[in-house]
Amino acid sequence: MELYFRDNFFNAGYTEIMNPNQEQAGHLDLKSVFGSSLDVSDNSGLVCSGKFRMLTNRWDITAADGRHLGVLRPRFSFFSKKYEYDAGSRGTYDVSAPAFSQEYDISGSGGRIVASFRRTSGWFSSGAFVLDNQSEQLDTYELIAVVMGVHAINKRRNSAASSGGAT
Repeated sequence: MELYFRDNFFNAGYTEIMNPNQEQAGHLDLKSVFGSSLDVSDNSGLVCSGKFRMLTNRWDITAADGRHLGVLRPRFSFFSKKYEYDAGSRGTYDVSAPAFSQEYDISGSGGRIVASFRRTSGWFSSGAFVLDNQSEQLDTYELIAVVMGVHAINKRRNSAASSGGAT
């Protein structure tokens, strides 16, 4: 299933999730200008939420009923962007992209690619994405929360790098 979604420039408010036919397939609720938490909803209602753990760079994803779905964490790498999504009993997935690329693959055990996403330049915003999910284990809306977690971690890194050079 392929879906399109985006961040808001001010990281707050609602944005639509669209299918390839430009029909609404849900929405993101970007909770606050001062934080990175969000809710992901399909057309029926809330599916999952994502937020940073207190004082860490780990992105927690929970289901609408409060069950813990997984945690996304960055992995150190010199020549690529790497993350790990631990989905508990459903497995651990690598999220990676070459160093200067905006195209990521999500691979499961044995290196099999189960989903991919890329940043698009089609919308004027701080981050617009297209997700293609082929996984039988991971819900597409859960993966939207993973993508937005990767985006939030990248924004934190960029902010830290730019403020570190200003001293």
